[in-house]
Amino acid sequence: MAIGHATTQVLAESLLAQQTQATPPITTTAQPPTTAPMNQSPQANTGQTQSSLEAKVRPSVIWVTAFDSKGNLLRTESGFFISPDGRFVTRADAVEGGANAVAKTADGGIYNVSGVLTVSKSADLAVLKAEVKPKKLLRFLDLNKTGELSADARVAVVGSALAGNEGAARETTITGQSSDRLEIAGTTAASSVGSPVVNENGDVVGIVASAGEKTIARPVAALDSVLSRVTADTQARWPQTPQTSPTPHATPKPRLLYAPAPSFPPGQSLPGQSGTGRFRLTFDPQGNVTSLQIVTSTGNPYFDQAAIKTLGQWKSAPSQGWQATVPVTFKTR
Repeated sequence: MAIGHATTQVLAESLLAQQTQATPPITTTAQPPTTAPMNQSPQANTGQTQSSLEAKVRPSVIWVTAFDSKGNLLRTESGFFISPDGRFVTRADAVEGGANAVAKTADGGIYNVSGVLTVSKSADLAVLKAEVKPKKLLRFLDLNKTGELSADARVAVVGSALAGNEGAARETTITGQSSDRLEIAGTTAASSVGSPVVNENGDVVGIVASAGEKTIARPVAALDSVLSRVTADTQARWPQTPQTSPTPHATPKPRLLYAPAPSFPPGQSLPGQSGTGRFRLTFDPQGNVTSLQIVTSTGNPYFDQAAIKTLGQWKSAPSQGWQATVPVTFKTR
């Protein structure tokens, strides 16, 4: 009887420093199969086509990456354009301490951010301005002007396509509301913080302020109040940084909190069966895997599928965002 096992070893790279580190190898021994392999794709149950609402909204949703005065990455969060001249909305916390930023669209567009137009820490909302070429056709969202939402109103949270499946539109309902918050049913991915909450017409009714098992959004009325501070003479600028240099702090190395080894796929534990591949994981600042690429296939689609399924569940400690190249070896003994 052949026993199969898989091993993994992590080579970690900071998205900024591109430093390489390794963690001790992880070994898992799998029992021989007792059932036939299931034909389950890693993309199952994600839907085959975008809804018309999702197709309308997602091109306007962006990833905002903020940097400090030395060019160090601070954080990346979602946002969305609200005008053709490049104005966009995100959380105030997303750009706090920033001296520069870029806005990325799913079609590959990268826009330099001129600065902040206005910010409200109490509402946790910021309005910024991206540098848009005059002839560039920019997709943006309209704000809902019809007043408060009714109880149990149907809405959708639409994230950035750069977040992969996490950015797909999630239909849900409003379960509670007040002058400064909307409570939304269901769990929302951490990458959707800063994303728009839209009605059936695609108009913005709120902005995701916190995610997880309990989703909270700022209502569009709060955004209107913040936008009222922006006049025709308002210039986008970054807050001036102090002339004295702050005491430098060492950037903590990213560490894995949950990193199980892939299980040996059922039906593949045969004598002499083996394969080695390399997989590249990208972690967001919250420690979630946002993308996973096959650098080198194991040569066995079942091995590749088992590795992708397990590596996509890995979690790291919060960081500035990082990548890991993971060699995975399947072999019988």
